[in-house]
Amino acid sequence: MQLKWTSKGLSDLARLYEFLAPVNEQAAAQTVQALAAAPTRLLKHPNLGEKLETFHPRHVRRILVGHYEIRYEIQQSTIYVLRLWHTRQER
Repeated sequence: MQLKWTSKGLSDLARLYEFLAPVNEQAAAQTVQALAAAPTRLLKHPNLGEKLETFHPRHVRRILVGHYEIRYEIQQSTIYVLRLWHTRQER
């Protein structure tokens, strides 16, 4: 298995940092680093997250990391990180 971030997933990380950094730059960096590292555990356990049936027949799942949701899709031997956001955001 390999892990790849989509452009939207990377944009979400950048947007999150830009939102948090004015308040506390160090905390913003730590949060983004933790969120960027979290999907690596999916390499050993790709089906760890909750399956989202609304995307059927695609194999889209989600994991929660603290107060953040990370959505990912499994395609053959690749896990694509699709999006991430704070669970309080309207999505």
